[in-house]
Amino acid sequence: MDEKMFGDEIFTLTDEDGNESQFEILGTKELDGCAYFALFPKDGNDDEEYVILKLATDENGEEILVTIDDDDEFERIAGIFDDELFGEIDYDAEMPEKQ
Repeated sequence: MDEKMFGDEIFTLTDEDGNESQFEILGTKELDGCAYFALFPKDGNDDEEYVILKLATDENGEEILVTIDDDDEFERIAGIFDDELFGEIDYDAEMPEKQ
């Protein structure tokens, strides 16, 4: 899987109760043979954070996105996404003066 950051692709995901939600793909990463997706809710407000889901295979052999249950695994991939998605922003840098 190609690693991709800041795409403009939209996913429609269906939860366990059949509710559909749209998510914009912020990026994908492959780590230790697993694929992860950073997604931002399209119908959410600006205060919502992005979510990270893992690509898995269900009992029928179809690919699905699932939550990450292992805290260490989640923290590791979240750190990577945080660095790549927001690491280049220097909030402490001084803005150049306009002339």
